[in-house]
Amino acid sequence: MADLERRPLPRTRLHASAIGLGTWQLGADWGEVSEDDARGVLQAAVDAGVTFLDTADVYGDGRSEQIIGRFLADQRAAGHELVVATKAGRRAPQVPESYSEANLRAWVERSRRNLGVETLDLVQLHCPPSQVIDDDVTWMTLDRLVEEGLVGAYGVSVETCDQALSAIGRPGCASVQIILNAFRLKPLDDVLPAAREAGVAVIARVPLASGLLSGRYAADTTFAPDDHRTFNRDGSAFDVGETFSGVDFATGVAAAQEFSALVREHLGEGVTPAQAAIAWVAQQPGVTTVIPGARNPEQARANASGGGLGPLPEAFLDGVRALYDRRLRAAIHPRW
Repeated sequence: MADLERRPLPRTRLHASAIGLGTWQLGADWGEVSEDDARGVLQAAVDAGVTFLDTADVYGDGRSEQIIGRFLADQRAAGHELVVATKAGRRAPQVPESYSEANLRAWVERSRRNLGVETLDLVQLHCPPSQVIDDDVTWMTLDRLVEEGLVGAYGVSVETCDQALSAIGRPGCASVQIILNAFRLKPLDDVLPAAREAGVAVIARVPLASGLLSGRYAADTTFAPDDHRTFNRDGSAFDVGETFSGVDFATGVAAAQEFSALVREHLGEGVTPAQAAIAWVAQQPGVTTVIPGARNPEQARANASGGGLGPLPEAFLDGVRALYDRRLRAAIHPRW
């Protein structure tokens, strides 16, 4: 098993590998993935040093959690300790009333069964309405779940920086999960500094902008009908910022070509755009872990290797900022 830097989640006893694994794609919305293939991805990630797995109760209607639960049992039997973060809240209409104590308890119980554990390591509210994050009752309920031993720690996954800042101000909030990548820079302004000051872990998702930053797509690239990169480009299924980070696809492909050129210029031919993009996120001060997804073992290993790159040169960092400012800021920065 390879080594990746382990970073503490400050308000917990947990540690996370600097590069984790997001497992949305093992459940649904990225095309079909068999359980054998899913386990192959999980094993490759763990062998590459990943110790932090992120899932949710709605990924494949629990399929992602169940696959991870069976994998987790095997890993723990072999003496390997992994941290599994799940999410709750998207199994009901997205109105504040859905986040009742009864519903939260039911969702937590279902995740405990799916994952086969007594205590969930980390439960994150799954991009709830802002009113839920701002409501004292939400956090009181989560505190009770911790006190009862059903949940080890809790946090929130958010769509906007304002939501992140609201959650960071809560003393029991252990983590904030937010989209952060070279095409989504706004969290650098206020969220990361506030999280560092408060001692709240930051889990960075969508680090490759749904694959754009891999540099592998062309303007005519197509995706499967059951892939969110096909059906959610207009935001009709969920927040459009989850698909290509909200970037128009053609614009994103052109920007990704420029990003790839920056990688070649400043990091050399031996570093892929995906590795550079993941390293860029992991090296932002305040980021605890980055959770790229992977469809196959090769991707899982390549993603983890982004954690092994040394400090990125200032010229590259400046180039990323300039690219964002020129091509993307006006359309992206005000929205999330």
